[in-house]
This record gives sequence, C-alpha cells and structure tokens, in this order.
Amino acid sequence: MDRKKINTILPCCVFILLSCAAQDNLITYPVPDKSLFEPEESIDVNDITETMDNAHNTYLPDWLSAFLNGGIEEAEKIDFYNDKYLFIADNRGLNFAVLNKWADNFTTEQDFPMLVAARIERRMNISNSVYPDEEYGIFYETLVKSAYSGVYPGAVREDTYWVKTKAIQENGNGERESAALPEVYNFFVLISVERAAMQASVYNLIQQAIVSSAPSGAQAAAINRLRQNFFEGF
Repeated sequence: MDRKKINTILPCCVFILLSCAAQDNLITYPVPDKSLFEPEESIDVNDITETMDNAHNTYLPDWLSAFLNGGIEEAEKIDFYNDKYLFIADNRGLNFAVLNKWADNFTTEQDFPMLVAARIERRMNISNSVYPDEEYGIFYETLVKSAYSGVYPGAVREDTYWVKTKAIQENGNGERESAALPEVYNFFVLISVERAAMQASVYNLIQQAIVSSAPSGAQAAAINRLRQNFFEGF
C-alpha cells in the first residue's frame, strides 16, 4: 500500500449522540456540505500495528480504504457497489473483547436504522440557508424520528474489519509523536442496501411524514422540492 496516510473517524458518535436524539426532541443545526462519515482524524499508515489479517500488515479491504480516504461517497464509487448504498458503523477503544462483541451483535434490524436516520438528517441539512425545522416545519423532526424505527428491506451486513493503531499526539511544535498511551482498536461494520430498495423505503417515510405533519404554504413547497431531488447528495 503506497499511501502515506489513511484516516479514520471519531468513536461511537453515531451510536451515542443519535441514541439520545431518538429518545428526546431533536435539537439539530445546519452542518457543512459534506458527508456525515467523512474522515476527521488522521492516522499514518506506519501507526498501524496490527490488522484483522495479520500483525503489522497495512492491507485494508477496498471498501474500508476508500471510506477512510474519502468518506462513504468514495466507497460507493467502487464498481462492485455501484448499484448499492453503503453504510459503515464504527467503534473504537482499548478493549478488544468489548468491541468484538459490539461488532458481532450489530444487526441490520436494531442498529442499522440509526445510520439511515443520520444520513437522512445529513441530507436535509445540506446547503440550507436556514435551520431545517424552519424550512420544513415539523415535517423535519417527524421524518428523522420515524427513520430511527424504520424498516429497511434488503439491508445486508457485508463485512467487518478492524485495525489497531498506536497512540499519536502532537507536541508543542505541531509535530506528531508517539504518546505514552495504550494502542487503540478501530472496528468497522459494512452494510449495503440495493439503491432501489433504499429509495422506496425512504420515499415511504417521507410520504408518511407529510401526512403526519400536514405542511402548508412555503413549507409544503420546500418539502415538495426536497422530495423531488432527495437522493441527489444522499
């Protein structure tokens, strides 16, 4: 592998923050026009001390390499997945047994809806000049909340992979150096859904949210525009 650096993302944010949002009223704010799953934390390939395949092996599956380097959109460009939407759950920490159990217990029925809800919310925040609850009214909250309990036929758990990295920190000069901390395990679970099946499920959620929220005026017009091009940027 000739890349000098790969990237990874922050731990458990999807599962901790989104679980809270599912239970309480959503408090959300516009986010930059980028993938929710875009890499945020840089890791040098030389910092990888172990992978699922072999100790000190820097090989990564194509889907994970693409994801870490360019986000979920980059992973979906792989020819093998060009007719599917991909979702990647991640978790990291020091306890391999706990993380391995988390990965083993991850299910498309119980855990996958959190990833879908996060992606739907991200889509509704893209390029907004105002808060989405102002633009779409109660429809926004209704749709995102319903996504947490949605049913998504065709969701398939494709793969699981982990890597272990040594702890790195920046010194006062901004230079990277090894930290006197334990090595960290990073687990990833890949789920795929046929594009047609996912679009049908989301359109159904949108229609139900429209009926429940009964929008009118400018909000109804904004929702109609959203429905017409929802999967552009999804």
